[in-house]
Amino acid sequence: MNLIQTFESNSLFFYISIAFISMLVGSFLNVVVYRLPIILQQGWRQECLIFLEQKEQTESTDTFTLSHPRSHCPSCKHPVSAIENVPILSYLFLRGRCKGCKTAIPLRYPLVELVTAILSILIAVKFGVTLQTCSALLLTWALICLTLIDADTQLLPDNITLPLLWFALFISIFNVFIPTETAVIGALSGYLSLWSVFWLFKLATGKEGMGYGDFKLLAAIGAFLGWKMLPLVIILSAFVGTFIGIALIAIKGRDKSSPMPFGPYLSIAAFIALIWGHEIYAAYFNYSGL
Repeated sequence: MNLIQTFESNSLFFYISIAFISMLVGSFLNVVVYRLPIILQQGWRQECLIFLEQKEQTESTDTFTLSHPRSHCPSCKHPVSAIENVPILSYLFLRGRCKGCKTAIPLRYPLVELVTAILSILIAVKFGVTLQTCSALLLTWALICLTLIDADTQLLPDNITLPLLWFALFISIFNVFIPTETAVIGALSGYLSLWSVFWLFKLATGKEGMGYGDFKLLAAIGAFLGWKMLPLVIILSAFVGTFIGIALIAIKGRDKSSPMPFGPYLSIAAFIALIWGHEIYAAYFNYSGL
């Protein structure tokens, strides 16, 4: 009996395996969320210096990648060992503090691992042992990463959005979620819809209401889910954004005029549409009598 047959015959083992793998992925996502913006900023700085024909004021031979330097405590530089990097369990065992200097470890790290596991299990329950689960997991993990990066830096890196778009178009060849024609129309519709809103808002107010990363993200979502899901995604993102915005203002006293990233709301809406989109549409048409 191969692994796929084992998963099909034992759902509990399948869900436990997905949870374990996704917690490891969640730990890696924490690394990407922290390091990728820094890597991009360093690259942009180098490009600017080359364009301006200038040199770095201080020479540095250190490289900064997703794997180098080794993860360490920012306070005491204590290197994080493998046993201290077990998702969720290490945080509980260390009681949320660095082993070296006892500085508090941000709660966000185990929460990302836990949320990644929960959302991945929802995917597994929804789609079962199928190619849809594999594809939906990659989409979900990418959306989690983009959500956190955008919330931190108001960036939606092309390094994630564009591969996500091309991957969605690729799997459409095999009709994993939707056929290729629907995926292509979804990608075009997703990009052009926000692009149009961007320019209408800019012409009316002289301000930029969103970034080009939002266009690319919605294009990738459209390529995954198809153009028919895009109205639902946009409406849901507006509701999610309004709810979270009001909550931030009420709880944290956030300035109403300060910019808010739109990527997290698109990502949350896309996940909802991925899991419950067809049910939401069916309920709407049934309620409206259409």
